[in-house]
Amino acid sequence: MCRLYAMRANEPTRVECSLVRAQNALMEQSRGDREGLVHGHGWGVADYPDGMPLVEKQTWAAFHGEHFAKKAARVYAKAAVAHVRRATVGEPSIENTHPFSHGRWIFAHNGTLPNFPAVRDLMIEEIDELHRTEIRGTTDSEHVFRYLLSLWSRHPEGDMLDILEKGLARIVHWCREVDPAAKIGLNVVLTDGEHMVGSRFGRSLWFLERDHTYECTICGKSHAHHEAGADYRSVEIASETLTDEAGWKEVPNGTVYAVDPDYALHFKPLSI
Repeated sequence: MCRLYAMRANEPTRVECSLVRAQNALMEQSRGDREGLVHGHGWGVADYPDGMPLVEKQTWAAFHGEHFAKKAARVYAKAAVAHVRRATVGEPSIENTHPFSHGRWIFAHNGTLPNFPAVRDLMIEEIDELHRTEIRGTTDSEHVFRYLLSLWSRHPEGDMLDILEKGLARIVHWCREVDPAAKIGLNVVLTDGEHMVGSRFGRSLWFLERDHTYECTICGKSHAHHEAGADYRSVEIASETLTDEAGWKEVPNGTVYAVDPDYALHFKPLSI
C-alpha cells in the first residue's frame, strides 16, 4: 500500500497545494489516508526542471519535518510524480523508495504483487541483463519498472500505452499462475517528461482535468504563469481526491491510461 500523485500540463505548473496544502494533500495522506493507514516509510518527488528528471527521496515520513514541503514548493514543471510509501515488499530504504528513475524515465507504484518471491522468479527471466544488473532494491515495484523498460527497449518504435498494457497483463498472469485467488495491486505511473501512462488495478485512483487557468481556492493564486491567448490544459492523477472540487472522477478499474496530446486521459482495458 502506498499513495501516489502525478501531474502533466502544457505549461509549467506548481503542485505545492496538491502535495502539501490541499484538504487531502499527499502529505496529509502520508499521515493517514481515508482507510486510516499511515504511509510513513519514505517519500519521493520528481519533476523535469531542465529536461531531465530531478528526484528527491527520503526514508522518513512526508509529514515529518519540512523537507517534503520544501521540495514540493520548488516544483514548477510540466510533469511531476510524487509518492508516499507504506512498505509491503522490501524494507524502508532509499533503494526501495519511489519514484524510481532511469535516464528520462520516472516510475511509481501503488499496490502489492502477492507472493512476490515466486512471481519474481518468473519475471526476472524477462528482464534484460542491463536492467537486471541495475536493480538496487528489493521491491516488487522496481522489478516491474525494469521489466517495463525491457519491453520498451525491445520495441522503442511501439506505442507506450500498448507496451504498458501488454506488460501489466503479463504480470497479472504471473501472479495468478502462482496464486489464482490472491489480490493484486498494480496502480502505476510511468513518464519520460513528455509522455505519461499509467494503470489502475485493485487500488483506488482518481483524476482531475483542467481546460483553463483558475485561481486556487487554497492559496488564492494561479498555479501557472499563463500566457494570454494560449489554452492552458492539465491533468492530475492521485490515489485519493486531493481537494473538495467537484471535477474529480474515478479511473476505471482494470484499465491503463495515457495523457493525450490535449491533456485528457485516454483509457484502454487490460486484456486479462
